[in-house]
Amino acid sequence: MLKQMAATASHDIKLLGSRPSPFVNRVQFALNLKSIEYEFIQENTMAKSELLLKSNPIHKKIPIFFHGDKPISESLVIVQYIDDAFPDGPSILPSDPFDRSMARFWAAYIEDMVALKFS
Repeated sequence: MLKQMAATASHDIKLLGSRPSPFVNRVQFALNLKSIEYEFIQENTMAKSELLLKSNPIHKKIPIFFHGDKPISESLVIVQYIDDAFPDGPSILPSDPFDRSMARFWAAYIEDMVALKFS
């Protein structure tokens, strides 16, 4: 079951996405792993909202993660941001620089394979 909660006053956290999306699922998994409360905003990918177009004007793709008024796009970048910005809870990426770079390599490789399948 997806964990969707209203954002707390101290952390205005939102996730703009659609279901099903492996890229959105990756971000939701990271948020749930860190026990971060967030608001999920369902996006219609056929009729893109003004919020999507304003927040990601170059690629116009989901997911978009909002931490306060800061929009962050690209699921791998969002997961790294979540790991860095919210140190409580289990670490998502390894702390060793070599291991971290290997994890990024394999995550990017898998993302490319998934993107080919869904394009």
